[in-house]
Amino acid sequence: MPPQRLELEITESLFIDNPTTTLASLHSLRALGVRVALDDFGTGYSSLSYLRSFPFDKIKIDRSFIVDLLSSDGATALIKSITTLAEALGMETTAEGVEHADQLDILREQGCSQIQGFYFSKPVSEAEVVGMLGIGLEPALRKAG
Repeated sequence: MPPQRLELEITESLFIDNPTTTLASLHSLRALGVRVALDDFGTGYSSLSYLRSFPFDKIKIDRSFIVDLLSSDGATALIKSITTLAEALGMETTAEGVEHADQLDILREQGCSQIQGFYFSKPVSEAEVVGMLGIGLEPALRKAG
C-alpha cells in the first residue's frame, strides 16, 4: 500500500515516555508520506504544545466536546476555536462521536472538515465493509495501489 494512503492516529500519551524518540519516529513516517492525526484532541494536559512540536495533518476532536454541543453554549465556542486553529495551521479536523443531526449541523457551521460517529454508522467489521462495497478487499487494495 502506498504510504500516502495510510493515516496513523496517535494520542498525546504516546509523547509522555520518550517525546524525542516519538517525534523522530513521527517525522520519519511523515517523510515517507504517512499522514499523522492527533486523536482525542483536548483531553490531554498540553495539546497545544504538541501542535507546535509536530506538524499533524489532522486533529481529531474528542467526543466529550461533541456530547456537550446541544447543552452548552461554551462547547460550540470551543469547537470553533479548535477548527479555526487547525485551519490556521493547515490541518484538517474530525469530530468524533457525532450521534445527532443537530450536532452535525453545529459542527458544519463551525467549520469542522470531517465527521464520524453513530449518526452515520455503528462500527462494522471488515466482512461487513466488504459486503457493503460488494467487492473483495484484496482486488480493491491492488487497484488502489
